[in-house]
Amino acid sequence: MAVVLLSTSLLSVDTSAGSREQARKIHDRLAGVPPSETVLDLMEQYIDEGKGVLVGPHTMQDAADLAMTNPAFYSVTLKNIAAPWTNRDQDVFVPLNDYIATYIGLVRDEADFRRILFDDVVYVGNNAPAYSNNSNAHYESLEDSNVDLSNIANLAAHAQSEPAISGLDSAATAGVMTTRAAARAFFVDGTNRAMFRYTVLNHLCYDLEQLKDTTRPADRIRQDISRTPGGDSRLFMNNCVGCHSGMDPFAQAFAYYQFDYTGDPDSGNLTYNFGTVESKYFNNATTFPHGFITPDDRWDNFWRDGINQKLLGWDTNGLSLAGGGNGAKSMGEELANSDAFARCHVLHAFKSTCLREPENQSDIDEVERIKGVFKASNYNLKRVFGETAGYCSGN
Repeated sequence: MAVVLLSTSLLSVDTSAGSREQARKIHDRLAGVPPSETVLDLMEQYIDEGKGVLVGPHTMQDAADLAMTNPAFYSVTLKNIAAPWTNRDQDVFVPLNDYIATYIGLVRDEADFRRILFDDVVYVGNNAPAYSNNSNAHYESLEDSNVDLSNIANLAAHAQSEPAISGLDSAATAGVMTTRAAARAFFVDGTNRAMFRYTVLNHLCYDLEQLKDTTRPADRIRQDISRTPGGDSRLFMNNCVGCHSGMDPFAQAFAYYQFDYTGDPDSGNLTYNFGTVESKYFNNATTFPHGFITPDDRWDNFWRDGINQKLLGWDTNGLSLAGGGNGAKSMGEELANSDAFARCHVLHAFKSTCLREPENQSDIDEVERIKGVFKASNYNLKRVFGETAGYCSGN
């Protein structure tokens, strides 16, 4: 089945557009800059070979791959996709950081993209100043120097657990969730629920309100959530419980994480204290003293039953995941192997390259087809960008 998916690449494009026009549009959508005549000629040739107009081994995907050699695909297109994921305001106008750089690197290296939520990985540049747990200066320097991020010599994968990087225990790393940028945005102050909410929003493409399920057990909802908001228990049973019954058991995975700072949060750093539940998990404990008291970092997926079982699609790769465990790493694996994760990242690529949401049945069918290609290619997200750009090149 995988062979079929991979061999039917981009057959649904509108062939009413000429090959040269398609080549130019693919390059514009992926790189955001015009191609040179040499590149345009070669892309046109590859597209014609894929259509059978010329004899040759190339396809539309090869044309897209050529466009993705342009450094702007990494420093502009990919950065603009990931930048809003790294802050609560979802602002695209933020400096390069370790979260964004890791997204860019995993796409560039055609890695198993599921790693973004659980692996001991972060992408680091080779320029001064060095990576720091207390500053984003390293990445801002990369960006200010217009470093070519398509070159592995300028941006390379490292283990977060390296002493010169975060120094976390490898078991405590969880892809971008344990990058400094994510910690600065989502572990700072608060109750650590933000890390779960924004991870689901950005990597599964659902916000909590869309996942609300009031049929799930409420026994893991913390003490800070009133059971009678405004003096009316019906508000809790019909609203609050719908989100918190699923979110709170998941967010328990982050119980040992904190973003520490004194004065300016921009100079703070991620900390992890194994076995010690952060005090923020006991905020406002008197609101409902009989609520759940967090004892450790044990998480459970209560959404494996109920409406979100089908909506999100758990363990779609047949890995026999348990649906529960300890710590952020195993929780990230649960999210990354959901059907929603695969579809979400196809949608991000589709919106970036087609400049619109899927809007008709043909688009919806294409998203589903490309999702299959994504999974069959061992979650190669770069392939997805080529597929979506090709599909929209004739529109």
